[in-house]
Amino acid sequence: MFLTALLASGSTPSPSPSATTDPTTATLQDAQQSATNAASWVEQNWSTWLAIGLRVLLILVIAGVLRVVVRRAITKLIDRMTRTVQAVDGTALGGLLVNVERRRQRSQAIGSVLRSVASFLIMGTAALMILGTFQINLAPLLASAGVAGVAIGFGARNLVTDFLSGVFMILEDQYGVGDTIDAGVASGEVIEVGLRVTKLRGDNGEIWYVRNGEVKRIGNLSQGWATAGVDVTVRSNEDLDKVKRTLDEVAEAMTKEEPWNERLWGPIEVLGLDSVLLDSMVVRLSAKTMPGKSLSVERELRWRVKRAFDAADIRIVGGPTVPPEAEPIDPTAAVAAPSVLGNPASPQSEATAPIPAPASAPAASSAPK
Repeated sequence: MFLTALLASGSTPSPSPSATTDPTTATLQDAQQSATNAASWVEQNWSTWLAIGLRVLLILVIAGVLRVVVRRAITKLIDRMTRTVQAVDGTALGGLLVNVERRRQRSQAIGSVLRSVASFLIMGTAALMILGTFQINLAPLLASAGVAGVAIGFGARNLVTDFLSGVFMILEDQYGVGDTIDAGVASGEVIEVGLRVTKLRGDNGEIWYVRNGEVKRIGNLSQGWATAGVDVTVRSNEDLDKVKRTLDEVAEAMTKEEPWNERLWGPIEVLGLDSVLLDSMVVRLSAKTMPGKSLSVERELRWRVKRAFDAADIRIVGGPTVPPEAEPIDPTAAVAAPSVLGNPASPQSEATAPIPAPASAPAASSAPK
């Protein structure tokens, strides 16, 4: 009522000192002012933030879809490679290729590496694009990442070398699990293939851990085909036609029997005389075999040749038939030649005898009186 009357009369009461310094009123005014400023800032910038959020969401969606598509494409490619190998396996061409299990392992390894690389590239690019959307200067970040990458590369150059060598080894299919290889630093059967280390089982059962970056050359003894070679040494007076006929019979019989008919990839050939000596001659046999089966074929072939030669009365010799005659041993070879100085009556002994001392003069007689 009082305030209404004052307003109606046109007079405004002067504020009291207590009202102007009321902290509650100041706090409310500050909050109202902050809310007004925030609402004004939101009203002015909501479109910008909405555009940034939509852009980030769009980048994430595109990156996720692209990652799924690329990984699925890689998986389909690997599956097609595996099906192609399975279709070829069992044919004449499949025998020259690596078995299906090894190709499957190699395909899985290649697929894993490709999927990891694709995911890293796609998601890394998306992260950089999101940072650029927030108006963040990427130049210092990229420069720092480049310097850190160079430092890590110098510090872990052996690790990077091993990894890159393992990747190219898998891509080029240099060897796989089950192969027998000669890696220079070690040799044996491959039991595990990794991107950094390859495990080999040695001939004595030891396990070798070979870093892929240390391998300078690879000798794969399990790819393609192997050669079995046997040398048979007989006496020089044996009938060559009989020897060749016997060897042909052995080769033909072994080629038709199991399991040698599968391990032999070609006929056993009698190549002929490899060398001729005065008392012996060497006949060479050769055949193509499955990879890693050449030693077993050679052992079986030697066994059969020995039995066939014994039945045909053909003597196998391993060296000269007549041992060289030993030179007679001279019993006086270790005795020194006689010396003339051993005879004391010889002129040489007398010449070397010491000269006797002269006899002393007789004592002088006493002087005459």
